[in-house]
Amino acid sequence: MNVQWYPGHMTKAKRQMQEDIKLIDLIIELVDSRVPLASRNPDIDELGKNKARLILLNKSDLGDERQNEAWKAYFQGKGFYVVKVDSRSGSGMKAIQAAIQEACKEKTERDRRRGIKNRPIRAMVVGIPNVGKSTFINTFAGRACAKTGNKPGVTKGKQWIRLNKNVELLDTPGILWPKFEDEAVGMRLAYIGSIKDDILNMEELSLTLIDFLREKYSGVLEKRYQIQEEGTAVQILEAIARSRGCLKKGEELDYAKASLILFDDFRSGKIGKITLEWVPEEGK
Repeated sequence: MNVQWYPGHMTKAKRQMQEDIKLIDLIIELVDSRVPLASRNPDIDELGKNKARLILLNKSDLGDERQNEAWKAYFQGKGFYVVKVDSRSGSGMKAIQAAIQEACKEKTERDRRRGIKNRPIRAMVVGIPNVGKSTFINTFAGRACAKTGNKPGVTKGKQWIRLNKNVELLDTPGILWPKFEDEAVGMRLAYIGSIKDDILNMEELSLTLIDFLREKYSGVLEKRYQIQEEGTAVQILEAIARSRGCLKKGEELDYAKASLILFDDFRSGKIGKITLEWVPEEGK
């Protein structure tokens, strides 16, 4: 299943980021802890080559904790500062201020040597659609500064937000990249809701999610829906439809409704703490 989505406003947003990058000291990149690589826009590394970098493993409450730790170590090994956060509950937020100061230590030292004091660190907040940037900014700032929504594409323009005397944030729209070279990347982004559901075949997508869950997290579907995890993915989707009473007229099973229930349960963490992407083994 080949998933692609690149609305026109994203081209404009990328051009704007290229301009704004000159104004900032630090890039704060939010990734979804369930798909840390798939939710990283490869353009960001190119745009931010000479900037300090902080990665926030957001929605860490929804990810498998062992994998959260493994991904944190993986990105630290690549030279990034990393903090695990859950923007909605505020978990991990207290560690961010210290990470920002540490990541920008060289800049602060340079300023001090030049006699510049108390110049705030200017940080650009980046990430793909629906990764939680606006929720993070509002929670971090302790007030509603950025528009939020559980659909991709809520933030359309840039806005500067002064957090305190030490840090200013530049919020940016979520941008994807023009083509997913790896089909699995598009599918993983579709699983977590970073691509609009209404352009996707949710039933087909649900079958691949079922296969993944059976392989990596055996028993979670059985526990959630009181079903057997035997047979094909279609048979399991049928069992979920029966378990949840997804019926059309004439007792026909409603696969579309069952698929949406499965994705709602997965995205909200009701199925369990699931990480879709595991840290690559060395040499792979």
